[in-house]
Amino acid sequence: MIKYLKHSQINKSRWDECIHNSFNKNIYANSWFLDIVNNEWEALVENDYKTVMPLTWNKKYGINYLYQPYFTQQLGIYSTKKDLSKTKVSEFLSIIPSQYRFIEIILNIDNYLSDKNYEIQSGITHLLNLNKPYEEIYKGYSDNLKRNINKANKSGLKIADDVSIDDLIRLFRENKGKEIENFRDKDYALFKKLCNAIKQNAALNNIGVLNKDGVLIAAAIFPEYLNQAVFLFSGLSDEGKEFGAMPFLINSFIKERAGMEMILDFEGSLNPNLARFYKSFGSEERTYPKIKRNLLPKPIKWLKK
Repeated sequence: MIKYLKHSQINKSRWDECIHNSFNKNIYANSWFLDIVNNEWEALVENDYKTVMPLTWNKKYGINYLYQPYFTQQLGIYSTKKDLSKTKVSEFLSIIPSQYRFIEIILNIDNYLSDKNYEIQSGITHLLNLNKPYEEIYKGYSDNLKRNINKANKSGLKIADDVSIDDLIRLFRENKGKEIENFRDKDYALFKKLCNAIKQNAALNNIGVLNKDGVLIAAAIFPEYLNQAVFLFSGLSDEGKEFGAMPFLINSFIKERAGMEMILDFEGSLNPNLARFYKSFGSEERTYPKIKRNLLPKPIKWLKK
């Protein structure tokens, strides 16, 4: 039987044990991660925490709705048994309380769904298995990627470990961040808080690239959770683009972990250029469902189209 639990009713120790032992685990679903990105999240729980689903919610204009928080590429249903059929996924979704009249969330790559009650689109991520020698992984790189890495090497770029989160945020805000209008101070503060939580509960790799004058021109965060690493957030200057700093950075991370039982999740993109870049490392494309349901009253329904 699937139970709906308010935030105060969730046994977080049992919850995290389920995520840890689930066949489709990821870092986003841990209680400590969810507490940062959506501090009053609720849950659906089945068979004494054998299968679970977080409900990340908010309220606007008096309306409760489910949404996908920043920095969580995928959530959805997690299970300690490999029995997540389309029927089981639909069963969980049918238990979502009726108070959530608008739903726009992202499930995970092992949640398969065919449900006429929802609009369903496919998101894309790219996964690279690092359990091979570096030379073998490198052979799977595209020719263009290899050229960019060689350019970076010839330009005297250097890897800097343990770059400060503040410097990464600054690099992002001064470049790509200028194009993202809905990213605000509170979102950057939340990201910094999340990084601190990752340090305490998993592993956080904050890596940078310095030019020959020691100036930071690229930086990225790779949280590690069990046998998974995620390319969670990055910053890149125009100079970094010119000298291939990001290919250089990611290649360095891969080289250090080659031969380990680890999957690197690039977090994918529907942007063709970014997708091409992630594929250039020899990564495998995987899809996940992005689902939407709008049961708002007609006078306000158009607001959420």
